[in-house]
Amino acid sequence: MAGRLSGKEKAAVLLVAIGPELSGEVFKHLREEEIEDLTLQIASLRRVDPGVRDGVLAEFADMVSAREFIEQGGIDYARTLLEQALGSEKAGEIIERLTASLQVRPFDFAGKTEPSELLNFIQNEHPQTIALILAYLETEQASMILSALPPERQVDVAKRLATLDRTTPEVLEEIEGTLEQRLSAFAIDDYTMAGGIDSAVEILSQVDRSTERTIIDALEEEDPELAEEIRKRMFVFEDIVGLDDRSIQQIIREVETKDLSLALKTASEDVSDRIMANMSKRAGEMLKEDIEFMGPVRLRDIEEAQQKIVAVVRRLEESGDIVISRGGEDEIVV
Repeated sequence: MAGRLSGKEKAAVLLVAIGPELSGEVFKHLREEEIEDLTLQIASLRRVDPGVRDGVLAEFADMVSAREFIEQGGIDYARTLLEQALGSEKAGEIIERLTASLQVRPFDFAGKTEPSELLNFIQNEHPQTIALILAYLETEQASMILSALPPERQVDVAKRLATLDRTTPEVLEEIEGTLEQRLSAFAIDDYTMAGGIDSAVEILSQVDRSTERTIIDALEEEDPELAEEIRKRMFVFEDIVGLDDRSIQQIIREVETKDLSLALKTASEDVSDRIMANMSKRAGEMLKEDIEFMGPVRLRDIEEAQQKIVAVVRRLEESGDIVISRGGEDEIVV
């Protein structure tokens, strides 16, 4: 889905979709380093699912419309028009993304600071304050800081990060002013979203395996439901494409054929190809036939089958039978 792509990935998909002529016109307005980044991103793109492409184009169209509305009558005027056209929830998401790009983000100064220096700057702050700051940092920077905290603080900060919801501008300004007086106060008239389970999962996915285990194990004792929700999101079915052949073959051996057929019913071509490539020709053909003759299936059943496979992946990883590459790990011992 388009929502899972990074900003650069969305830009690459957009440029490919509009074609080389229009993309060339866009490049004329970019800096050299931006052109290099986007060119590398485009070069790394493989086949783009039509649904993902259409989602990126639709999001771009919404953002363009929102920017035009803001120029015509301000943010409130844009919000009103977008709410009438798209509903309040969708309008809020678009306005939030757009205002984030137009204005200075909270703790913007921290993004320009080395993680080690920033750690010294915030490590003695209250865990809630640290969690709030990490929520606004780049994922890589936040994961390095979280990994460097003492184990007991890691757990506390990760839990608070996962349960963050909305923070008022007044609170953000007060914390920001205390931590960095050089940064002028930002002005966003609405509540700002940051943190939450998705943010915690994204950061935990980048820390080393030892730190991840320490945090998850401790969370299981303090808040089992939260720990389980984070675990579910740490590896999703589509992430299978990133596993090595040996791991995929082992997963296939552990999974029931019925679950595998169901799981691939709506899977992307990349996922299906990775699975089929690690099966014998005859087994792959039989699996394709099972999927083709399956008929209509409830989406809930497909999601349950995919979750069963994810559970197998997690079990094999915890037993050490397979290795999932994660941020912060320098080596893999086979």
